[in-house]
Amino acid sequence: MKATVFTPPETKLVIEEVTLDKLGPQDVRVTVEASGVCRSDLSVLRATAEAAGSAGAPPMILGHEGAGVVTAVGTDVRRVKAGDRVIASFVPECGECWYCVRGESNHCETYGGSGAGHVTRSDGSRPLGMSGLGTFAEEMIVHEHAVVPVRTDLPSEQLALIGCGVTTGVGAALWTAQVKPGATVAVFGCGGVGQFVMQGARIAGAARVFAVDPVPMKREHARQAGATDLVDPSSADPVEQIREATGGRGVDYAFEVIGNPNVIMQAYDATRPRGTTVVVGMAAADATITLPAVPLFLQEKRLIGSFYGSAQIRRNFADLVALAESGQLDIGSAVSRRIRLDEVNDAFRAMEAGEVIRSVIC
Repeated sequence: MKATVFTPPETKLVIEEVTLDKLGPQDVRVTVEASGVCRSDLSVLRATAEAAGSAGAPPMILGHEGAGVVTAVGTDVRRVKAGDRVIASFVPECGECWYCVRGESNHCETYGGSGAGHVTRSDGSRPLGMSGLGTFAEEMIVHEHAVVPVRTDLPSEQLALIGCGVTTGVGAALWTAQVKPGATVAVFGCGGVGQFVMQGARIAGAARVFAVDPVPMKREHARQAGATDLVDPSSADPVEQIREATGGRGVDYAFEVIGNPNVIMQAYDATRPRGTTVVVGMAAADATITLPAVPLFLQEKRLIGSFYGSAQIRRNFADLVALAESGQLDIGSAVSRRIRLDEVNDAFRAMEAGEVIRSVIC
């Protein structure tokens, strides 16, 4: 079968023929029908290539946002069966660890980032699978904890996005921040995840949603996602623009969806006293922020993180499917381009150029 293999320190993915392993007892074999190209894939590529240097690093099959059909299961698999449509989840849910039994399975103790890709290259090397998945391939073998079966007629290109962007964004609004009806919301960063944060805020009943992004295409697209106000941070201070529009107070909820410490502070400054700032974007490993202590104390602001939208995948993937089926959640509008597996490098280029919300391999 074909897969796109990243071999550090190279920064281009190469299509290769690889051989899948035999199934282990809890393994699931999936034909990948669609895979979203997420900025996290690009971040892993860049960071791994830079860290590899002359020492080298294991090859990897990128991709962590996918959906497909189960073709075979291991002897001990109980959650899915051959023929099931499934959404892959880069955060597994074992259902048994300390976090899972407390309804906090997005911190499941079995999560371990990149792991065995269950494939062998022609030279005998064994690539890792990004986040235990590796969806930039025709097929993949994953642990049963990393797939959720769904019964729906939604196209796979939409189900794939539930595996990361939809859940991360909608979940940040609905399940992490728990946006209240009538609230004011600002979203800093209107790429794929940011668009779904805005949809989540709209679903929650937010009265006003500010979309903050320097890219005109992303700001305009934000109107479809529920934005009521468009803010160009390159034209004037976005914090001042938001405060001016909210009687000098700031918004009830501000979401940072970039992973930039300076933008995190902008979101924090745009949040009203007793409001909530939510960090959704993944910053660099060594990034830090510094908060002034007295305003934190006096204004009673909350600064919280949101990992995978605080989602409980066995329950919430079905919730998101239901929202999409009812028309309340528009996943299809985020699919800017449908591409082939061998076009993934151009998808990264388009992402950096601000040409797309999401490219999907299908």
